[in-house]
Amino acid sequence: MKVVILAGGLGTRISEESYLKPKPMIEIGGRPILWHIMKLYSAHGANDFVICCGYKGYVIKEYFANYFLHMSDLTIDLSTNKLEVHHKHAEPWRITLVDTGVETLTGGRLKRVADYLDGETFCFTYGDGLADVDVTAELAFHRDQGRLATMCAVQPPGRFGAIDIEGDRITRFKEKPSGDGSWVNGGFFVLEPGVLRYIEGDETVWEREPLECLARDGQLSAYSHRGFWQPMDTLRDKVKLDDLWQTGKAPWKVWP
Repeated sequence: MKVVILAGGLGTRISEESYLKPKPMIEIGGRPILWHIMKLYSAHGANDFVICCGYKGYVIKEYFANYFLHMSDLTIDLSTNKLEVHHKHAEPWRITLVDTGVETLTGGRLKRVADYLDGETFCFTYGDGLADVDVTAELAFHRDQGRLATMCAVQPPGRFGAIDIEGDRITRFKEKPSGDGSWVNGGFFVLEPGVLRYIEGDETVWEREPLECLARDGQLSAYSHRGFWQPMDTLRDKVKLDDLWQTGKAPWKVWP
């Protein structure tokens, strides 16, 4: 099964790092967050990736073109211009890197890679969020529902303490509750090729007309995920994810 990953956005809210590299290449524990996302899917047997590149896409291409350099020990003999790779570590991945344009919006990027999808069911996600989503279970759920699209729905944790007020008296306080009961787009989709007809072109935002119309037509299912979910929108989010990895408490690490 193919996995399409959006990796072309500017990442303006984390510009401290994204001015040098595309957002999916910002590192968590010394590896790009894109790598972590791919490892999650790979743990569920999905190893065929289509990466939608855009802003500074050459950084992503160079990373995978030189993957052995990043992941292996090397001996470089400058006198003979030879390079020897030790302890080669290869992932079972097939990666198609597609330039989908710098200004293209999320739906347009998906439309641009249509020719690489082989007319089959595929996964679709963003290159800037981590979760311990059970991809295998979501795929089974999608097939059981028989609709064009399945969205992973999550309840994000609150960022602030919540209070109940009666008159001028606070009757209850809870520090950062687990959510307000609302479900939001968790960013991990399973899709049928038929969703592409809902995308007009480069100016289409996936999260607007396509998803709205799929819902209207009864073609959008919700796979409820109650586990870990964390987007990397800000430097604060990046630091949190990095700390979880460094302390060995990363819930999304579902591989050995």
